[in-house]
Amino acid sequence: MAENEQAKEQTHLTGIMKELSGAESRLSKEMAKTKSEEKNISDNFFNDFSLNFTDYAETIETAASIQQQQRVLDERTNAWKQSAQQLATVKRLMGNPYFARIDFQEGREKPETIYIGLGSFTNEAGKFLIYDWRAPISSIYYDGGLGKVTYQTPDGPQQVTVSLKRQFVIKNGKIQTMFDTTETIGDQMLLEVLGEKSDTQMKTIVTTIQREQNQIIRDTKADLLFVQGAAGSGKTSAVLQRVAYLLCRYRGNLSSSQVIMFSPNQLFSDYISNVLPELGEQNMVQFTYYQYVTRRLPHIDVQNLFSQFEQQLTPVQKKIARVKGSLDFFETAKKYATSLEKSGLRFRDIRFRGEVFFSRRRIHEIFYSYNENYHMGNRLTATKERLIKMLNRKIESEMKSQWVQEAVENLSGEEIRSMQQDGPKEFKNSDDEYRFFARQLVMRGFNEIQQDIVRNRFLNIRGQYVSFLREVPAIYDLEAEGISADDWQAEVDHFITLFKERQLPMADATPYLHLYDLITGRHGEREMRYVFIDEIQDYTPYQLAYLKDSFPRAKFTLLGDLNQAIFTKDDSRTLINETSKLFDPEKTRVVQLTQSYRSTKQVTDFTKAILTSGQKIVAFNRQGPLPKLVVRPDEAGLMAALQDQLKINNEAKQTTAVIA
Repeated sequence: MAENEQAKEQTHLTGIMKELSGAESRLSKEMAKTKSEEKNISDNFFNDFSLNFTDYAETIETAASIQQQQRVLDERTNAWKQSAQQLATVKRLMGNPYFARIDFQEGREKPETIYIGLGSFTNEAGKFLIYDWRAPISSIYYDGGLGKVTYQTPDGPQQVTVSLKRQFVIKNGKIQTMFDTTETIGDQMLLEVLGEKSDTQMKTIVTTIQREQNQIIRDTKADLLFVQGAAGSGKTSAVLQRVAYLLCRYRGNLSSSQVIMFSPNQLFSDYISNVLPELGEQNMVQFTYYQYVTRRLPHIDVQNLFSQFEQQLTPVQKKIARVKGSLDFFETAKKYATSLEKSGLRFRDIRFRGEVFFSRRRIHEIFYSYNENYHMGNRLTATKERLIKMLNRKIESEMKSQWVQEAVENLSGEEIRSMQQDGPKEFKNSDDEYRFFARQLVMRGFNEIQQDIVRNRFLNIRGQYVSFLREVPAIYDLEAEGISADDWQAEVDHFITLFKERQLPMADATPYLHLYDLITGRHGEREMRYVFIDEIQDYTPYQLAYLKDSFPRAKFTLLGDLNQAIFTKDDSRTLINETSKLFDPEKTRVVQLTQSYRSTKQVTDFTKAILTSGQKIVAFNRQGPLPKLVVRPDEAGLMAALQDQLKINNEAKQTTAVIA
């Protein structure tokens, strides 16, 4: 490329840097001014009008004045927030204003030139100097080459003719390198970015998004987007940019707290935690599946990942674990829960001061006294309402109890003052005084019972789950899975032994929680709009069905590599088919990513040869030395060879990872 082209681009960049610097100064001053005005209004809130409540008309006028003053204060606060957001974008752009330029023409309109960066930036007159990479027009940088390109706008598809695509690497206001390309993203640009030193935090890939990745990022139609990709194909990177894109696209209707990401482990969560803030967005909610399950089981020790790796399962135990992870077992739990509307629900006594207050037999009678129109959730609600009414009726009789009389007599002066805050300051006689304090003490005591009722503590869920497992041979075709009734019951006995010590195997954690939700009529977290699940190959169909029920109004993006299954090796092939049954086929989209960017071509081709089967992996043309195979007769020889290699790597200032 001609040197004078680079000089012209550098002049343009210098002008943009000057505009950004001016905007930073202007916004900082605006914010200081707005903050000062906001403080002034706040300090003098009631000085600018008089409070007058003498009659109805004056009260209305006073209320209107307060409302108007509050509106002015809110406007100042919003103006400050807006300026703060703009300033954050400007500061981000000052490090690297843009990474691409596109020249295009729309029909017979005059040709346009736009620059694309991490955020939008306009000058004081409102002219766009930099377009956000998420803007509809920016997709032509990622999706098309030169010539005619169609992109999606809010008004439908739009066609343009692209005459130039230019890519930049900019550091500290200087153009390091620039390339013109006929492709979507030129290999030179990718090599430049991939060649940068690795870090402990994942970086944004906005500058090098590939066409397939862009389809994942901008998809807004699919209820289920399933991304199958080889190791290092940029699945996770693309999905994080997808979160940023959705937060921008639905700004005002979607917040980061309505997006949840299930990561494979905490280390991974930390690794990706920087990407969204780098793009100017707040981080979404993040959980590992283990964290999600255990936060709802505070007094039970759920089997962790390490224990799952360590346990040795017999062939029968493997079959049983597969059954417990299947969609059929999910449906079986639902059928069993429905049958409890007629009979079989287990209860526990509600106790007060060591005595049975509501017996489980009485609760059972109430629960099954409602007719068949009452389904599980309604039946439980009606039972709770009835128990609370009964509790309120028992206040009078409980006030005459021996413990209440003793407690009233032993009240300290401080306790009397505390209780009297909301009551009469004087009493007509000693009987009234006793009744007042007795009622207060009983109400406090009964509060504990009320909490037990509200929180469903009268349900014996642990016993119920064991009953469900005992019932399985009668309601599930175990023989078809090669499991005898005796094998199943022996495994249930083993489960009970663990459960008595409050240990819950991971294979049982999801069915256990699911059964609890079915019995209590829990409807899931309805606020959540998008669910992302990484390393999908290590989930069972049951877990995915449970998550689908737990977030009933959310769209799902699932990503993984079926070649990398750890715990579900034998079943991972059927996972896509099983999962797709949960969603409308018309709103399901599967995207395959075959190009691997993580390693050099030599390393990728070497590892491809080791895989006996699996999806096709295409190595990116990133050159490096061939892997060396070292064979020694004993361990000492291997250690010596490793030390020699480490010495060579250290002298070359290279990082070494030892994988065992």
